[in-house]
Amino acid sequence: MSWLYIALLALAVLAVIGAEWPRLGGRFEHRLGAEARRRRDRARRKASLRVIQTTDAEQLDFAASVERDLASLPTTEDEYRRN
Repeated sequence: MSWLYIALLALAVLAVIGAEWPRLGGRFEHRLGAEARRRRDRARRKASLRVIQTTDAEQLDFAASVERDLASLPTTEDEYRRN
C-alpha cells in the first residue's frame, strides 16, 4: 500500500468519526460526569428562583387588562363586516 491509500483511509476514518460524533459523544459525556454537572447547575439555578405571591386585587386587575387588550384586537370578522 502506498502512503496515498493510507492517507485516504485515515481521512475516511476521521470523516466517519466526525459524522457519528454527536451520537457517540452522548455516551462518553455520561461517563465523564457531564450529566452530574448539568444536574448541579440546574439545582443551582432552581435554588435562586422564588415564588411571587399576588393578591386577589392584582389578579383581577391583570384579568381585566387582558380582557381589554383582547377586546381591542382586530378580528377576521371585523374585516369581513367592512367588505
